[in-house]
Amino acid sequence: MIAAPPLPLITETSAPFWEAAARGELRVQACASCGRLRFPPRPVCPWCQSFESEWPLMSGRATVWSYVVPHPPLLPAFQPLAPYNVIVVALDEDPTIRMVGNLLASAGGAINEIDPATIRIGEPVSVVFQQVADDVHLPRWVRAR
Repeated sequence: MIAAPPLPLITETSAPFWEAAARGELRVQACASCGRLRFPPRPVCPWCQSFESEWPLMSGRATVWSYVVPHPPLLPAFQPLAPYNVIVVALDEDPTIRMVGNLLASAGGAINEIDPATIRIGEPVSVVFQQVADDVHLPRWVRAR
């Protein structure tokens, strides 16, 4: 039996993010009072303490802020894929908003198809979404053209 990778916990607060991802949209929670973006989603704005939020559409453009290359020992589901990359990106709309994902060669690519030695901090990337379960589409990244 092949182990499955862990899936994100979809909560009432994070559901709009995952629903948008399933539609191929990158949306980030924003405070409806002060307008500041926040990620990961939270019920209360950390700046003005408002409970009101909205989910504006992002461009999907970002830059590589950091990356790692995990090596064994790993969770069983990831062992056959090693080595692979895990990148942290800073969104163009607000570089303080950072997301974790993988750099892929193409939208349908595998997380281990990019030579980690070719990844550069600051390189532009664009979001793509990969379906990993019936109700989960993960944001992943490809080099911007």
